[in-house]
Amino acid sequence: MTACAFTSATGNGNHWAARPGCVITADGSYAARLALDGESWYPERWTLDGPEPYAVPLPGNQPEEPGTEVQPMADGRVLIHRVADGRHTFSLLYPTGPGTGELALGAVEFREEGARLSLLPPAPTGDRAYALAVDRGMTTVWLVAGGASGPERLALVPGRCSGGVWLDRTGRLLALDRTPDGGPTKTVVVDLARGGEVSPLLQIAEASDDRVLLADPDSGLLLIRSDAPSPGHARLGWGVLGSTLPVRFPECLRLGDCAVTPFAIQPGQVLTPESCAVALRVDGAAGSWVAVWRPADRQVHHLAPPQGWLAGAGLWTREGVLRLPYATGVVRCGVTSVEAPARTDRAAHAEDAGEGSEPERADRGAARPVPLQQAPLQQAPLQQASLQQGPSRQTPSQQTPPQQEPSRQAPSQQEPSRQTPPHQKPSRQAPSQQTSPQQTPLRARTPAASTGVSLKRRPLATPETRPPATPETRPLTTPETRPPAPPEETPLTPGPAVVAAR
Repeated sequence: MTACAFTSATGNGNHWAARPGCVITADGSYAARLALDGESWYPERWTLDGPEPYAVPLPGNQPEEPGTEVQPMADGRVLIHRVADGRHTFSLLYPTGPGTGELALGAVEFREEGARLSLLPPAPTGDRAYALAVDRGMTTVWLVAGGASGPERLALVPGRCSGGVWLDRTGRLLALDRTPDGGPTKTVVVDLARGGEVSPLLQIAEASDDRVLLADPDSGLLLIRSDAPSPGHARLGWGVLGSTLPVRFPECLRLGDCAVTPFAIQPGQVLTPESCAVALRVDGAAGSWVAVWRPADRQVHHLAPPQGWLAGAGLWTREGVLRLPYATGVVRCGVTSVEAPARTDRAAHAEDAGEGSEPERADRGAARPVPLQQAPLQQAPLQQASLQQGPSRQTPSQQTPPQQEPSRQAPSQQEPSRQTPPHQKPSRQAPSQQTSPQQTPLRARTPAASTGVSLKRRPLATPETRPPATPETRPLTTPETRPPAPPEETPLTPGPAVVAAR
């Protein structure tokens, strides 16, 4: 299961988005949040893998601060991150009958002004927890739970990093959005098994701000945000890890003055990343609601969230069911299941015709990622037209959130337009003819280098001897896997002090 992702509201230019209402483990078994009782905040753990979800309060000796971070572990314990006078302490909470047990893990101290430390999204394995610290123009990746003794410093990355997306199922490859001094933001990959080795991942244009928001290790689908297609206006796009296809920015994901943030991707779609259902959080002046989108559908389905939805939290099952947690004054812990809208006929015809599909890829494991694109955007008429038009605005009816009732959209209610008539067969086009107005082509390789097609003339075959044309299949580049390098005794620059728990 792919759970909620952490996003930075300030870094993305979104003044409505905030942290998710709760944090869910990668396998979807537990969740944790900071609950409010009157005027007192306390940690609360949710159990989601049983017949019915239920909550267990984990109050401490004193109320928690409103900004306290909590994160569930795979064994049911809850990691809590407290801050006081530049001292960041970490503990594991667990229920002990009527009370709450607490296991102190240690602390990290920051005395410099402007230093910050926050938890990264839950690790795929669930037995470890990581934190990201930014101080004096450097970023440190800390292992704060699951180590041998106390917090451990794993990697040191030059520049100020934010975000944090896991690219594999082992918790080895971590994507971070790095902003150097005076430079644009680019996404890099930190290999935690090779001593924090850093390599580029997403570089669309030289001066564009490119960020990775969400990733699915099964299909390789990446959700990104970049201002490359329209400088000054960040747009939501998608790509496939390890693919030679360009990054695309669908026009349907531009919802006027509303902010759109992906928070969950349907897992298990190994060979068809275009068919993965993506859950979106839509924030506007009228409130927050849920939307569902697939790269192959090219349209967004707006859904009514349950009353009391913990905005930005949710997870998909492999069967395409979106589970949304909520809490009200009557229901303390609840989860609503919403089936993903059926795929449109246009997407089904495209899949039958082989459009957008790729050859079967081998199991990546902990393979190193291949950069999506390192060449600047082409100065094509398509890009110039998008710059002149500017951001599109929708009618007020499209920006109003749905009614607060969970509803399911039947296949008959979807738009019948753009369907292939029954008496016509879907046409198959060459890969070079499939670029739609929503796609932004990138200059990466020449046609001969990318497709391997020979440019030599071939004799024309007569109608009696002409062989049937077969679609060419582009081989998928599989990144090379290198074994972890032995640890080297490389001195790290002086940083914050680590205090182990006694």
